[in-house]
Amino acid sequence: MVALHAIILMLIQAFVWILLAYCILSMLLGFGILDIRNRFFYSVFNTLARIVEPVMTPIRNILPNTGGMDFAPMVVLLLIQFLVYPAVNRIFFMLAAPHNF
Repeated sequence: MVALHAIILMLIQAFVWILLAYCILSMLLGFGILDIRNRFFYSVFNTLARIVEPVMTPIRNILPNTGGMDFAPMVVLLLIQFLVYPAVNRIFFMLAAPHNF
């Protein structure tokens, strides 16, 4: 049970790092530091986008349009920090705790 809990937390942490890499790469491409015509950067960006966009699209639909700023990654990170981590820890704590009836 502890191993499953550790694996789930590692997967969530890996998603957080992928989201951060996507945001950094998106900014570098947006400011013209990296060129999207480079096949390597395009494939990396496309792969990261396929992982991250299904989570951020519903949040973008809820948030108001703020022009050039995208607050969806920040909202996703806050949701993970304040909802997902505590929920996963609570679920595994309830499953691991002995039930005294």
